[in-house]
Amino acid sequence: MAKTPIQDGIKTSVELTHPERIYWPDDGITKQDLLDYYDLAWRRMAPFVANRPLALLRCPDGIGGPRFFQKHAWKGIDRHIVEIADPEDKDAAKLLKIEDFDGLAALVQSAALEIHPWGTTTDHWEKPDMIIMDLDPGEDVAWGKVVTAAKEIGERFSALGLTSFVKTSGGKGLHVVASVEPLATWPHIKDAAEAIAHAMSADSPQTFLSVASKAKRAGHIFVDYLRNGRGNTAVAPYSARARKGAAVSMPISWKELDDGIGPASFTLKNAASRLDQSSSDPWADFFKAAAPLKA
Repeated sequence: MAKTPIQDGIKTSVELTHPERIYWPDDGITKQDLLDYYDLAWRRMAPFVANRPLALLRCPDGIGGPRFFQKHAWKGIDRHIVEIADPEDKDAAKLLKIEDFDGLAALVQSAALEIHPWGTTTDHWEKPDMIIMDLDPGEDVAWGKVVTAAKEIGERFSALGLTSFVKTSGGKGLHVVASVEPLATWPHIKDAAEAIAHAMSADSPQTFLSVASKAKRAGHIFVDYLRNGRGNTAVAPYSARARKGAAVSMPISWKELDDGIGPASFTLKNAASRLDQSSSDPWADFFKAAAPLKA
């Protein structure tokens, strides 16, 4: 068993077994590489993953092997991954959260290659603190249209009095996320997201879909609002993705968003300079910008 050799970063008491194990074969990225990346990202990432119920995509043999989407504990789970009872169903299997960097290191040790939190913390389970809109383009949609769609969602959030932020998904699209005060309930948050999606589809039916119909996906952008229901999740800011290329879901500024940044532009290999302590954090004011959701 090897001690985790993080130099000049955040110390962890979690020990990695087989830190040389390769999680992304085509890219040669190991378990240790993933932890070293999170060491750089943690200070920015922490508010979006700590003390939130989590769903995890675990790939014990790397991205080419079996994968498990898990919301509950498994045999031998590390003590730094905390089991928590859902207050709406205390008799159900317990959910999971992490509280600190040790918890994130334990996720890496457990081969959790993607982290998908709820849009709320365990301090206010029934009152979300964000609205998440996932833009999922069909294969034949030009990237410029996705960029334009993200900006339109930003404008619609602004009309609701909300400040929005954007990130790459690390997959095919973009996520536009509005910061809200934890006052409205899950149904209200989901209704607001659904209203935006349906309005976009009604205004531009040749471009947008608000219903997940694969038959109609060609040439359209699916505006996915379903991430906002209670218990639903979206990939966390800064989370790695269990896909070839080792992309991460990277927060960017609205000024950066153009045709030159694609959904998988940022990877475990090239993120270090962006996460340097001297670089700016485009989501630094996310929670400071929170406003109540208007009716």
